[in-house]
Amino acid sequence: MISEGEMMKKYDEMSRQELEALKEELSKAYIDAKGKGLKLNMARGLPSKQQLDMEKDFFDTITSDSELISESGVDCRNYGDLIGISEARKLMADFMGIPADNVIVFGNSSLNIMYDTVCRSMIHGVCGSTPWCKLDKVKFLCPVPGYDRHFAVTEQFGIEMINIPLNEDGPDMELVAKYVENDASVKGIWCVPKFSNPCGVVYSDEVVKKLASLKPAAEDFRIFWDNAYALHYIYDEKPELLEILSECAKAGNEDMVYEFCSTSKVTYPGSGIAAIGTSKKNLDFIKSIITIQTIGYDKINQLRHVRYFKNIDGIYAHMEKHAAILKPKFELVDTKLTEELEGLGIGKWTKPMGGYFVSFDSLPGCAKEIVAKCKDCGVTLTGAGATYPYKKDPNDSNIRIAPTFPPIEELSQALDIFTLCVKLTSVEKLLAQ
Repeated sequence: MISEGEMMKKYDEMSRQELEALKEELSKAYIDAKGKGLKLNMARGLPSKQQLDMEKDFFDTITSDSELISESGVDCRNYGDLIGISEARKLMADFMGIPADNVIVFGNSSLNIMYDTVCRSMIHGVCGSTPWCKLDKVKFLCPVPGYDRHFAVTEQFGIEMINIPLNEDGPDMELVAKYVENDASVKGIWCVPKFSNPCGVVYSDEVVKKLASLKPAAEDFRIFWDNAYALHYIYDEKPELLEILSECAKAGNEDMVYEFCSTSKVTYPGSGIAAIGTSKKNLDFIKSIITIQTIGYDKINQLRHVRYFKNIDGIYAHMEKHAAILKPKFELVDTKLTEELEGLGIGKWTKPMGGYFVSFDSLPGCAKEIVAKCKDCGVTLTGAGATYPYKKDPNDSNIRIAPTFPPIEELSQALDIFTLCVKLTSVEKLLAQ
């Protein structure tokens, strides 16, 4: 609980004597928390058991051999339909708000499609351009804080990553344009445009239009548009995202964007379907490569998704059920952080309208220690620095909170420990200055 002294003053307004007294009080609470032997996890944005149990009838959708035939007459147990059955392409196109002709449906993972897209560019180039592996330098722009797995992909391929500040309406477009339009070694930008990971930012119409209107120095520059949370609303208010493929076409850049999406947090993370949306030129090039890579993806799972949801309205209705489970958890995060930390000057956090994360910024130089202290108390968080390329947060301040997986009782305990560790670490930091 916040003491009377804490409510009266920001930590940086306290005298050294007051800080030392507060440190002693917080240290006792910390030792007590360590002694409880808790094992709580807020490390990754996983759906909870309650969410997964909600879909237990999913695998009962297809019950006879006759139901395994697609609309076009393909037996989904057999080979064929490399780019996905037509009804699944339509479903995922509606998911992204684009025409079905612009879509290929792959396996269960959009991350896998993104990895393959980077790998394909490294080995084969982009639509006839020089393979990236033959270039002296390849660079990617990385809006930060951002998604750690994006950064891990480009790091594995030896691609140089450049931090781009993420503002409340999207990436700093002045800086993006400076790099993209003046440096031909800049080949891509990672974007999570709706309910971004971890900040929950929704790119504004102006930012989307500026991205679509870029004039890249490199002909093979591509926007990697990871629209992972397109339908993951938490509240009744549903901010919309301008559709980028059509904006790129209007600007004469129809080949400049790859859009990725999946049902990984709609149905099951391990058994969803994933898709890419892009121009005909890009699709034709991708098809020329994957026709060697595979004879086809899991059409039975594609058919299962279509039969389960029927259409995009079925997905919308289903996501309302997810929102009902997630909303109390996100509200609890904001309530706990507000009750324990507001007004103390030692942290700020986002209040997202959707997605799977809350982004927290501590005092500079404190994030690693907060995460370490939480771990000592049995609370696992995403590693400090993970939201930046090379795991190097220049301010050592950003922490990603993932409240979706734990039951709400465990989430409450974890947040109590988190706020305690924020307070103690902040006091220690101020005393050390």
